Amino acid sequence: MFFSLRNRLFIVFTCLLTIPLIILSIIIPSWFTSIIEEQTQELTVEAMDQYSLFIDSITTQAKDLGKQVLVNQTTQKWLKQESENANIPEVQRLLQKNQLKMLLSSMMVNNSNGMSISVVLNDGTSTWGNIPNLNQVDWYKDFTQNKQQFIRSHIDSFQPTQGNINSYILPLFDMNTFVPYGIIKVNFPSDLLKTPLNKTKIGRNGHAYLINQNGESILPGKIRTPKKVLKQTLVKINNDKNQKGLIETNNNGEKYLVFYKKLGVGDWILISEVTKSELFAKVTHLQRNLLLTSAIVFLITILASYMISSNIVSPLGKLAKAMRYIESGDFSGAKRFMPTIKSAKNEVGYLITVFNQTIDRLKNLIETEYEANLRRKDAEYKALLLQINPHFLNNTLEIIGGLAMQEKNKQVMDVSIHLGKMMRYSLNTQSDVVNLGEELKYIRSYTEILKVRYEDAITIDIEEDIGTRNLPIIKFVLQPLVENAVKYSFIEKTSAEIFIKTKQSNHLVFIVIEDKGIGMSEELISDLMSMETKNDIKNVLMSKGSSIGLRNVIGRLKLYYGSNFTYSIESERNSGTRITLCMNVDRGEGHDEGDHNG
Repeated sequence: MFFSLRNRLFIVFTCLLTIPLIILSIIIPSWFTSIIEEQTQELTVEAMDQYSLFIDSITTQAKDLGKQVLVNQTTQKWLKQESENANIPEVQRLLQKNQLKMLLSSMMVNNSNGMSISVVLNDGTSTWGNIPNLNQVDWYKDFTQNKQQFIRSHIDSFQPTQGNINSYILPLFDMNTFVPYGIIKVNFPSDLLKTPLNKTKIGRNGHAYLINQNGESILPGKIRTPKKVLKQTLVKINNDKNQKGLIETNNNGEKYLVFYKKLGVGDWILISEVTKSELFAKVTHLQRNLLLTSAIVFLITILASYMISSNIVSPLGKLAKAMRYIESGDFSGAKRFMPTIKSAKNEVGYLITVFNQTIDRLKNLIETEYEANLRRKDAEYKALLLQINPHFLNNTLEIIGGLAMQEKNKQVMDVSIHLGKMMRYSLNTQSDVVNLGEELKYIRSYTEILKVRYEDAITIDIEEDIGTRNLPIIKFVLQPLVENAVKYSFIEKTSAEIFIKTKQSNHLVFIVIEDKGIGMSEELISDLMSMETKNDIKNVLMSKGSSIGLRNVIGRLKLYYGSNFTYSIESERNSGTRITLCMNVDRGEGHDEGDHNG
């Protein structure tokens, strides 16, 4: 590639200024990201450890209170009195119950965390009021059915403490016989755990939760983390033997960092999550500013290189532009542009004068060679086209002769009509280019002849994209391929299935011919595909044997469309062959053979 002085200066300035800034805009944010992620992990783990210690202290107090109530003589006396159901005077019952209430009240008053305690028998009899349908209460079912001693946040109207509470439940049993008669329920306000939980959040939009293994919140409030993220996190936590760690997961293109710690309280898990976009928002802003600075420096580099070099390389730059006209084949454009190049009578001026004379000579030589090449290509194209008609006519006449011998007069008439349509199509020599819809009409006439000949032994399906009907294509592209497909379907089989399809996708037109015949050998496919690179038309003209039809079609399409035509062959022995022809109709016809008028 030719580099002017302006381009050289531009490259030097870019290497010295722009590239270092771009590298820094990548390295610095990455470095900050690693530091922030490391510090976030350390601080979050520390905060979660402190919260874990706080949880342990609260739950330990609840356990101690429950045990104190259980072993207290007042509790045991009340339990024995209620369980025996003896003929005890009501006054004595009330007295014993009041003594138990006073015991519980004194414990609640002496507790600094606002804990409350109640004693409940299996029949719902409670120190603070009887509980009807105890077995239907949610917190009681958590204890009896789910074997949970530490209960999630709930509201219990039969407790002294109002609002949301969490509870620790201890079985109530006779200390002498160890027979269970109910439960001891120690309650502590949910806010006692929720307020310090907010200190473990990461960033402004991060979330921290206390959940169980089922993903249910232990404390009041809705879980705002996406369900998919929470589900994936719980699966990894339950499979992880570590007590704490960090899990990265994705949801709808957003990356989440989830810190977790398994607590020693039931199956409680402390998690704190934040999105990476939230955590690294400032780093992203810094990177954006650095990239913007790099873009500004890049523009300044272009301006500086242009200003410094414009007065030095202007004549040579214009000469290079004239050369680009020549490179693209536009000699007229180069000739029109040359007078705009002004230069003194020096080496550069001499170079411009000689180049101007060279344009005239090259243009004259190329036009002469192009006309000769065009005539040669047109002769080759006609030779290719002549290979088809005799071969097709011979096959069709054999079909008519066979039907006549069988005295199938109606079929002979039908075939003759279809043959007449095809001959009118073939003998129209005004142009070798037709609409794809006309080519398909020609093929439908041909397939009707085949159906008369083979009757129920052949099935031919044509799927036509209406949008392709008016697209230009050269004649006799489909008939040789369909003929081969039929021929080689009957070699080892008693039936033939042929499928023809046209489809347009953007600027590409696809023509597919598919059969379920004997297929092709790998050597033959390799030889046919090599035409893509060889572009050897002479081999097509001289081709003989089974591949003449396909070689003919490929050769003519390559002559007409040039680089705008591609093809593929998919085949498997005894399973069939699929041939796909592809033409790019957006870049023009792309041929150098002229109109190929017949």
